[in-house]
Amino acid sequence: MPVSLVTGGAGFIGSHVAEHLLRLGHAVVVLDDLSGGYADNVPAGAQFVNGSILDHELVNRLFAERKFDYVYHLAAYAAEGLSHFIRRFNYNNNLVGSVNLIDAAVNHDVKCFVFTSSIAVYGAGQTPLTEAMTPIPEDPYGVSKLAVEQDLKCAHEMFGLNYVVFRPHNVYGERQNIADRYRNVVGIFMNQLLKGEPMSIFGDGLQQRAFTHVDDIAPIIAQSPTVPAALNEVFNVGADVPFTVNDLAAAIAKAMGTQRAVKYLDARNEVKFAYSSHEKAERVFGARKMTSLDEGIMKMGAWVRMHGARESNVFKDIEVFKNLPRSWAEAAKRAGAGERIENRG
Repeated sequence: MPVSLVTGGAGFIGSHVAEHLLRLGHAVVVLDDLSGGYADNVPAGAQFVNGSILDHELVNRLFAERKFDYVYHLAAYAAEGLSHFIRRFNYNNNLVGSVNLIDAAVNHDVKCFVFTSSIAVYGAGQTPLTEAMTPIPEDPYGVSKLAVEQDLKCAHEMFGLNYVVFRPHNVYGERQNIADRYRNVVGIFMNQLLKGEPMSIFGDGLQQRAFTHVDDIAPIIAQSPTVPAALNEVFNVGADVPFTVNDLAAAIAKAMGTQRAVKYLDARNEVKFAYSSHEKAERVFGARKMTSLDEGIMKMGAWVRMHGARESNVFKDIEVFKNLPRSWAEAAKRAGAGERIENRG
């Protein structure tokens, strides 16, 4: 029986990957510090360890004790827009923590290291984005993800560590943390509607994204180390059809059974159009029927209504206040960071 570590397995995508691994007959250990996930997301049958990938002593001990065959690294703080203003936090969690895992994987002869990167590594380029393009990330989150990709390539060339890198995009679905106001726009919109608030859109809402239901990527990620053609390769995974944020808001209002209520906020610095080609993934893993936006939003909406609204968390430890979006600055001020952002934001 293969033994697999899933970091971030109490979170959104990680819990779904852990669930699929159990179905594939793996013994699964979930490592998560619950900073963005919930213990009840961990699937039954997985061993849960409450801890951080930044704790290299804990990481090394787990690898020594459990002798993992595979590592699935999904732990991250994936707030692209906020990453400009939490640079130290971003690089510690998304880069240094990843290096702790790669070190341990090399030292303990892990067979394959599966890493969820992001299409944020591409930056603002010609769409659809393809793996052959030169990545030029435009935010610290994308920089950190690309750095881990490059480090895995170095580790393969120096130590023979096999890897598979996935670049998913705009993933939504059941178990998403709808309390996080800085990432996961589908969850943000649904949580706002549950609380009787309008959906907040930065800019004009004409940004285009291909929104991806988690069921369309989690099985591929889980099976990838056993697909020989996938080893030491990078894959875009996700939906093919882009929609505007305005389109998304309309679909969510319909699924939640409410009127479309929107509040437009100042535009923030973000890529306007971002969706990718998945031809490479289809060649290696086979073509799959994808979940339509309406179907996926209805499924997630049913789950969200059953679980109810969650209080949105405010990130208090902002490091850079210059050009911080006004709505985020006001929220931080209300949360007690007022003196540091007075007359800034």
